[in-house]
Amino acid sequence: GQSNLGAMYLDGRGVPQDDQLAVQWYRKAAEQGLANGQVGLGFMYAEGRGVPRDDQLAVEWYRKAVEQGDALGQNNLGWMYKEGRGVPRDDQLAVEWFRKAAEQGNDAGQSNLGAMYLDGRGVPQDHQLAVEWFRKAAEQGYASGQFHLGFMYKEGRGVPQDDQLAVEWFRKAAEQGYAAGQNNLGWMYREGRGVPKDDQLAVQWFRKAVEQGHADGQVNLGSMYKEGRGVPKNYVYAYMWMSIGFEGLGHKILVDDAMLKTEITRSQIEKAKKLARACERKQYKDCEV
Repeated sequence: GQSNLGAMYLDGRGVPQDDQLAVQWYRKAAEQGLANGQVGLGFMYAEGRGVPRDDQLAVEWYRKAVEQGDALGQNNLGWMYKEGRGVPRDDQLAVEWFRKAAEQGNDAGQSNLGAMYLDGRGVPQDHQLAVEWFRKAAEQGYASGQFHLGFMYKEGRGVPQDDQLAVEWFRKAAEQGYAAGQNNLGWMYREGRGVPKDDQLAVQWFRKAVEQGHADGQVNLGSMYKEGRGVPKNYVYAYMWMSIGFEGLGHKILVDDAMLKTEITRSQIEKAKKLARACERKQYKDCEV
């Protein structure tokens, strides 16, 4: 129906991608009282796609869907409470809505509920329960759930530590294009944990994460250039990627510390800073030219 058309325009499936047309079709469906249209329209307001961003309106439309028991609406409303967007931040209410969605089998709700147990937000911290919910989402093919389940195996939280299983779940997330999964898979190759050490493969996975603007991936790729691992040693690219990544992580000053024991020159640093600005404009693609 109309909300399906909205989704097709949103994703550019079978039609040219068009946020304005997605909004139009979602609105038609939403105004007819269809829950998936209401969630779709709420999402467009939350993301500012095809309409000016408006968190209050996003919440309003999610609530209409929730009144019909819509699981994705419940998850999305939970997210707004978790982030304090359009409503006062409230971890307990976030958990409540995530749980409703999760118990209906919604994969995003399951993963989000797992994250609340992992961090002890709105519920007492419980790594076993976090694993349980991440696993439900992961087994439905939800990339964030797969990544988080991999993380729990890597760290041995709520499950016995197991690098092979960590790699397996990171890979599933990475192959779906999930940036954190790509970065962590790269890290496992770099460290030789759960897989044979392979600097080239580490670089390949870091690069995929980097092109999505993943800050940890950017720092990791920079460190590979600094050490000449999997790529020829290049202090300009090392400084460029690390400066972009550390800035994204809110630790802008750390880049100079990271390069301390190298022989990088002042002119190389200036060049790297220029390249970094150009790289951001190119949205992190084809930056090494």
